[in-house]
Amino acid sequence: MSSLVPRSIGPLVLRSAATFPAVGIVGPRQSGKSSLVRSLFPGHRLAVMESPDVLRAAMQDPRGFLDSFEANDGAVLDEIQRAPEILSYLLEYIDRDLRAGRRMGRWILTGSESLMLSQRITQSLAGRIAMHEVLPMDALELAEFPARRGDPRQSLARAVVQGGYPALKAERPDRSTWFDAYVTTYIERDVRNILRVGDLSNFQRFLALCAGRTGQLVNLAQLGADAGIAQSTARAWMSVLEATYIVRLIPGWYGNINKRLVKAPKLHFVDTGLACALLGITDESMLEMHPLRGALVESWVAGELLKAQAVRGLRARIFHWRDQNAAEADLVVDLNGKLTVIEVKSARTVQPDWARALERMTNALPAGTPVERVIVHGGGDDMPALPGTTLVPWSRVAEFARGVFGGKPDAAAPKSPAKRVVVKKARKTQKKSAPPKSTGRGVVRKTAKKAGRAKR
Repeated sequence: MSSLVPRSIGPLVLRSAATFPAVGIVGPRQSGKSSLVRSLFPGHRLAVMESPDVLRAAMQDPRGFLDSFEANDGAVLDEIQRAPEILSYLLEYIDRDLRAGRRMGRWILTGSESLMLSQRITQSLAGRIAMHEVLPMDALELAEFPARRGDPRQSLARAVVQGGYPALKAERPDRSTWFDAYVTTYIERDVRNILRVGDLSNFQRFLALCAGRTGQLVNLAQLGADAGIAQSTARAWMSVLEATYIVRLIPGWYGNINKRLVKAPKLHFVDTGLACALLGITDESMLEMHPLRGALVESWVAGELLKAQAVRGLRARIFHWRDQNAAEADLVVDLNGKLTVIEVKSARTVQPDWARALERMTNALPAGTPVERVIVHGGGDDMPALPGTTLVPWSRVAEFARGVFGGKPDAAAPKSPAKRVVVKKARKTQKKSAPPKSTGRGVVRKTAKKAGRAKR
């Protein structure tokens, strides 16, 4: 991976390193964790726990292993989940550093198994470590790679199929071969290490079935039946996929809506490039005709929101909404009392009836709830506006996602001349009225002055 492409989370990691004695970086394999910490902490000595000799030294003589970093600015302990026992010894060294007044950020830990690592940290390093997630690159980060001769024009389908793993952009390997190797390495190392699965082919079949359900509600009973495993096994395997950042289960949003809502979480692959590879989608033309195109686009948008959330150091702010009559909002961001309700459409032509489900949800909200209704679509910037609804073209999703979580505008991002429409619910008994005026900044075109434009 090229070290010249900065990661947006870098400044946040450095701020944590200035105030905590240890910083934890977790995320999926090949998301760029090691490259990030090497660029941010060049004076720290690197120890890769997946190397047999390093792992053996750490396990056989933990104190001697940690003593060996005394002469350095600090240590980067890469893939620390391979030697979780060392965290108990590390506490002793961190406390000694604090008593001696040594500078913060001397211990940097990385791992690709969030569940196991966070459990150990909770037991051993609570209050002494700041944790951050490094996910595959978002669209703004990928755009920082130098353009290469012969690359086709960027499109929504290409963005979904390509995914965000840095190596695919920097090193340009054969995509199918790279993902095959990725899945094999992931299953052989991470899955076997966590589950001790005997027949790994069953797990790989389960993984492929999950790819076919991205963007859909989770039904573990049906998923287990299709995979030929018990529901309890399907639940355990799903937990592993989530703990290793392959999938993310997006919970339903409840709030104070006075209706019975579907409580099942929605399954989204963190990287749609991997989901496409598991489904046998090898290029953009295949995705255009694929029955899961809409679901994969929705997962891609969810992934951009997850990445923007991680860059801000936030968690558990993204939901979905669906009522008993199948009216739904694909994604809901609940942040600081404001809801951003998002519908995702892969089509290139905006239709007025797309906003109906969003209106249905906002009508059920308590009076005075700040709401922004958003439609992400596969078209360009020149779509006619919909009253009371923000339109976000696919090419600006990453910029929009950062804005949702309060991120500063990216210097490399295209500037928007438009404003975002913010809808606030007045009273439940009131009839629909004219949409309120735009009050904030955004990445969409201004609401049309003439109502007729919204009907085109």
